[in-house]
Amino acid sequence: MNPWRMLRNPWVWRMAWRDSRSSRKRLLLALASMTLGIAALVAITSFGANVRTAIQSQAKSLLGADLVLHSRQPFATATETLIRTLSGAQSREVSCSSMAYFPKSGDTRLVNIRAVAGDFPYYGRLITEPRQAAQAFQSGLSALVDDSVMLQFEAQVGDTIKLGTLEYQIIGRLKKVPGGTGASAFVGPRVYIPLTSLARTGLMQTGSRLNYRVYFQFPQQAQIEQIVTDIEPHLNAYHLESDTVKERTESLGQVMENVTRFLNLIGFIALLLGGVGVASAIHVYVKHKRTTIAILRCLGGRAEQVLAVYVAQALVLGLVGAVIGASIGLAIQTVLPAILQDFLPVRMNFQIAWGAVLQGLSVGFGMTLLFALLPLLSIRHVSPLRLLRMGTDGPVSGRQDPGWWLVVACIVIGFSVFALLHTARWTQGLGFVAAVGLACGLLAGVAQLIMVGVRRYFPSSWTYVWRQGLANLYRPNNQTRALILALGLGSVLIVVLYLSQHMLLSQVALAGSTQQPNVLLFDIQTDQREDVVELVRSFEMPVLEQAPIVTMRLTHVKGRRVAEIRDEPGNEAADWALVHEYRATYREHLIETETLLEGVWQGHSASFEEPLASSNSSQAVPISVEVDIAKTLGVGLGDALIFDVQGVPVPTTVGSLRKVNWQRVQTNFFVVFPVGVLEAAPQVFALLSRVDSRTRSAALQRAVVEQFPTVSAIDLTLILQTVDTMLDKIAFAIRFMAFFSVLTGFIVLAGAVITGRYQRIQESVLLRTLGASRQQIQKIMLIEYFFLGSFAALSGILLAVASSWALAYFLFETLFVPAPVPLLLAFLLIVGLTMGLGMLGSRGICDRPPLEVLRSV
Repeated sequence: MNPWRMLRNPWVWRMAWRDSRSSRKRLLLALASMTLGIAALVAITSFGANVRTAIQSQAKSLLGADLVLHSRQPFATATETLIRTLSGAQSREVSCSSMAYFPKSGDTRLVNIRAVAGDFPYYGRLITEPRQAAQAFQSGLSALVDDSVMLQFEAQVGDTIKLGTLEYQIIGRLKKVPGGTGASAFVGPRVYIPLTSLARTGLMQTGSRLNYRVYFQFPQQAQIEQIVTDIEPHLNAYHLESDTVKERTESLGQVMENVTRFLNLIGFIALLLGGVGVASAIHVYVKHKRTTIAILRCLGGRAEQVLAVYVAQALVLGLVGAVIGASIGLAIQTVLPAILQDFLPVRMNFQIAWGAVLQGLSVGFGMTLLFALLPLLSIRHVSPLRLLRMGTDGPVSGRQDPGWWLVVACIVIGFSVFALLHTARWTQGLGFVAAVGLACGLLAGVAQLIMVGVRRYFPSSWTYVWRQGLANLYRPNNQTRALILALGLGSVLIVVLYLSQHMLLSQVALAGSTQQPNVLLFDIQTDQREDVVELVRSFEMPVLEQAPIVTMRLTHVKGRRVAEIRDEPGNEAADWALVHEYRATYREHLIETETLLEGVWQGHSASFEEPLASSNSSQAVPISVEVDIAKTLGVGLGDALIFDVQGVPVPTTVGSLRKVNWQRVQTNFFVVFPVGVLEAAPQVFALLSRVDSRTRSAALQRAVVEQFPTVSAIDLTLILQTVDTMLDKIAFAIRFMAFFSVLTGFIVLAGAVITGRYQRIQESVLLRTLGASRQQIQKIMLIEYFFLGSFAALSGILLAVASSWALAYFLFETLFVPAPVPLLLAFLLIVGLTMGLGMLGSRGICDRPPLEVLRSV
């Protein structure tokens, strides 16, 4: 008879209630392992639902307008005519990156300048301090400065800031902009100024990287998407890009969806670890109940009926655990917005997302029941003879039972479905399942290897206490496999996260080594070049490289017009690569960050004798293309490309493919021309140097801003600080979720200690009867937990190191250098916590009188 049908029998539920009276603590402890996993899922799914709601309700304030048109070049006359024909309110913005100089303190910083004219934003507002500064800055030489920069340089409202050749009065602190996040302040802190004054700063020069935007607010009845469709031919023809509320909402929603998907996967690992704890605890619980099961069988109970009794207990406690976990998850969900506030472009208002709560409850309850069924199925194999002959236990393990394998299959399928639903592509989902499965398999294999190895190669020469503690790893009722799996997988999460962050920072720091440049000056005009070089050398700093930069656009790819390729339905080339404004260079040799993969490097164009001589020239220039952009464009060796260089078409052919190390502070480019072609084109220069101290670097930047206000500088120390800050914020959010997995692992440890407490008492009494002292018994338990913690930590750390190496080699394409000191600290921390929790859960065992145990046998 099916045990599920037996659950409709009232006797089953009455018996489940009565039987649980003496064992509820054990069952509740088993479900405590699942509580955190369910809490994590509910918290993240509720957070994701609230983010989606916030994005929808604040959609217009994310963009600040109904429509935005933007370009890298000043709007053409035809575009200006088109703009005037569009109805509604309009605002203009020109943005660029440049150095800001604070005369009061003498500090400099690379900032993102936003020159605005009009009433932008139309939706939402610039949040400033004082509030009226959001409108007042557009009159006179006034500026709004990002609050992070004001705090960094201890600037105050009323101070001055120099941008280019003009000084502005700071009339307000900029707290938040529509659609902006706190993280953007670290990458490019904003400074708002009036558009009418931008030309006088000297920043609008040939080769300067400017962005032109026009914002529109239309009447409510206007069909925005139809307007964009109508003007799309013009946008394509003049290389313009558009952004609407719908597009911004979809792109931002996708980004936040990816974040919640990633956090969901981390939370689900906590649920899996909790499942391991449930299976382990229920396994011990079933062993403890074998006599009761045998009595029920002798009284006429069928195997299915007895199984239904314990399935009913699992159902009730699984539901209780799910409700408690969901409640904790809702409490955690109120904290997540504060943790992720630097990455949230919307205001979060807490509300209960019942759909998300129901999803977390159902997933958590289902996984709890499945993991509980793994040991419960062995109940069917408990023989009634055990009551008459205590040695007749029957096969407790259900691994030879088809039902056991069916439950395992359901767990794997459920895990796979969850992973596929929470990843962008099915390959990522299956990859995640395979990675977790491989990690669990390796850890389980290590645990089995330890048990077999210790038994086979037992160190008989050790002292009695050490032999006894080591033997507990393989004796009956051991928890070696469950604890190594739980603690090891939790350790992998934390250690991989730390090593990845350390690896990225180390890669950036590599550029600060003795022989590498760490200062970059760019936007140097041709007539400033010699003077800037002389200034750098006056600070006793070397000029390591001078790279010319020429802006250009693609017009033809393999004989086809770019506009034609973009309109083609089956186009595989990325749209951004086709309309991208390329900043190319020319030189005779490769640099350290470049590796030639295919073709022949040609540093001088012998066939193109007159640089940009004629727009009708048919001579193809052999160029070198970065391998990834070549793949994106779908081009290879010998393919033809035509670039529009400041109005002059230049035919080229792909002569070689290069791999570029973009993580190094160098003048890296997608496209490199040979010498002899672009010298006459309008261009700016970038200069690389090296400075040995932050004091000298600051002095150089100050001198550059004072003498050449339009030249910008990047200091590697600032890059390191920015990257470190960003990674710390990202890592903290991920660690917060990974903490659930680690904590679940220790709850599994505590559960294993407590559920095996009675077995420990029996062993303690036996040892005391044979003459062991209380101190010896405590040392034996301490040694056992030392070995468990050591093997779990070592297995997890080694797996984390291997995973980090794989990430470094295949994803980041960099050299992996482990951090031995943090790894040692992680090892000691895991071992120490394992020993501490183990002894805490075993307290009082040595105080139990032998008679109490003997009477219970």
